[in-house]
Amino acid sequence: MILACLVALLNAPPLEVGVLRWSENIACQVMMFEGLKAAARGAEIHGRAVHVHAQVAGDEHSGIQKQITQMEAMIAAKVDLIIVQPTDNVALSAPLKRANAAGIPVIAYDQYISDGQLTAYVTSNNYQAGYLDGEYINARFKAGRALRLILVEYPHVSSTVERVNGFLAALEAHQRPYEVLARYKAVEPLSGRAAGAAILRDFPKPGSVDVVFTVNDGGGLSVVEALAEAGREEIAIATIDGDPRSVANIKAGRLTVIDAAQFCGMMGAEAMRLALRHLRGERVPRHSLIPTFPITQETLSRYPGWAAAPPPAFDYPWPSLTTRWRPTIEILKH
Repeated sequence: MILACLVALLNAPPLEVGVLRWSENIACQVMMFEGLKAAARGAEIHGRAVHVHAQVAGDEHSGIQKQITQMEAMIAAKVDLIIVQPTDNVALSAPLKRANAAGIPVIAYDQYISDGQLTAYVTSNNYQAGYLDGEYINARFKAGRALRLILVEYPHVSSTVERVNGFLAALEAHQRPYEVLARYKAVEPLSGRAAGAAILRDFPKPGSVDVVFTVNDGGGLSVVEALAEAGREEIAIATIDGDPRSVANIKAGRLTVIDAAQFCGMMGAEAMRLALRHLRGERVPRHSLIPTFPITQETLSRYPGWAAAPPPAFDYPWPSLTTRWRPTIEILKH
């Protein structure tokens, strides 16, 4: 009997985990996948190896359509679990429902899927990221001054929408008057270059814009390059992600004044850890938020890099309604 059990374990097929990624052109997303792979390395569940099969959707509308096809193929292949970084909140609703019907658990990271049942969802605290940017921008300008803003946004996914909401909410919480002069859409380098060119075309006069808020470094770094090359150093840029190139801009005093960094490697690793726990039969939290870190010239020495774990708590060195930054993962739904 014992021998038969051992033979059965040795012959047990591996657990197949499908991973659907969004982009290879957004550096933070690449780091997320590196964290995910590291957490999966050597994993074994009840004597069964865990095989990870990853596919990349790509950018723009074609990436959205491609990811739908990729998810449908994984459902047809009857994988044991799917981990997905959605390219669009709505587009994957139908495939998610089909996965639910097939009994395949789905864990989303970075973005959620708007309909259907997710086993777990882990993301950065994107509202916090925008709020951190907004509070810092408020602190840099004289009280009562109305700010002239440009938003470089991406309305197709939850994370970037929440960042804009947080940014504007912080200004409003501090009773900062502002005017949104224009909105442009960018989330990766190509669209970022287009947004930078459009800002220079639409607002050619120096001093006509106070602040540009970009929802990520994927597109935002290209905006910085365009404005810097045009000599528009008077503009303060607030952004999100924590790309090392953006950190270098902050160090050099080159347009960017704050970058609310994600712990990208940690997010991907957490998505895989949740998957492994679920496959072991453990209960996992349904919705988790990883904190974001405000990189400024005042906090550079505290920032460990986006592949590292969050640093210890500290008090903000600028006026803040929350007063203290904390490194804890927030569980919104068990």
